[in-house]
Amino acid sequence: MATIKYHGVGITAISACVPSQVYSNKNLGYLIPEEEIDNTIGNIGVAERRIAADDVTASDLAYKAAVKLMEDNNIDPASIDVLLFMSQTSDYRIPATSCVLQDRLGLSKDACCIDLSLGCSGYVFALSTAFAYASMDGVNRVLLLDGETFSKIVNKKDKVDWPLYGDGATATLVEKGNFEDSTFMLHTDGSGKGAVIIKEGGMRNRTTTETLLEKVEEDGNVRNGLEVFMDGMEVFNFAMSVVPKSVKQICAETGTTLDDIDWLVFHQANKFMTDFFAKRLKFDMGKVPYCIQKYGNTSSTSVPLTIVSELNGKIKDGDRVVMCGFGAGLSWGVARVVFNGCKISPVIDY
Repeated sequence: MATIKYHGVGITAISACVPSQVYSNKNLGYLIPEEEIDNTIGNIGVAERRIAADDVTASDLAYKAAVKLMEDNNIDPASIDVLLFMSQTSDYRIPATSCVLQDRLGLSKDACCIDLSLGCSGYVFALSTAFAYASMDGVNRVLLLDGETFSKIVNKKDKVDWPLYGDGATATLVEKGNFEDSTFMLHTDGSGKGAVIIKEGGMRNRTTTETLLEKVEEDGNVRNGLEVFMDGMEVFNFAMSVVPKSVKQICAETGTTLDDIDWLVFHQANKFMTDFFAKRLKFDMGKVPYCIQKYGNTSSTSVPLTIVSELNGKIKDGDRVVMCGFGAGLSWGVARVVFNGCKISPVIDY
């Protein structure tokens, strides 16, 4: 376990952009018996999702979120010292999408631009990276962009994954300032690498002529080698074993209690799972925001998207926010951040 503490840096602005196309899970009759649709929606908590058009990428959504953030906060693009792009659905294998975004956003050629790739825990890990850079001498502003278009890597005939995933992107500005200490606890268990995986298309299992052929997998779902597989039960058991315990651990590490948390923001995996976390912790459900009902599981984007869509106008200076992400890797991370002067922009459509 990596426990990291940062001093004098914090989040000063957050924005989000989602595709304009709304996909209702009521339209899953081709995949799920009509009489089971309402029950499925109730269990996973996803009534509708935003799905990107064929020609819209995660970086397109992140670009819009970044422009919104900079416009709303009068940020000169040239003042961004570091640009981080967190995504598993980047534009290209080469070059890094952060380089593409540097040019598109008009950032300085002196800006450090880096791609990060991690699963649903990604925002917490990337935010720690942003805090680390912002803590350094010579770095004043770090722009963290987190975007995913999982609809492009999930088969529409996959009964496990297709009803869950949506698309979106967020922008987070991290700067030096008068902030209380922030604490991050980051964990990894690579023995569970097969729980969420795209099996082909990398260097281990390279693309072949058969890669794009749809196959009926052992779990009965249809996908090709470039589409994501998730063992739902393994992920569920993993999350149940680590998430509530990690929330308690960060309270112990920071000398606080669950009662000291103003907002507990979980990765939006599915509603049943998040409800279970809160109940196991005996935590006030009124302080656990949800956006999964209208955006679905947006992977690493879900934590900041929840903050933007559900806590705009609610977070006050001094509020103690605990964020928890967990997923592919397997990896999970928890962060405790005290907000101060953070500008949250309204969610925009692309």
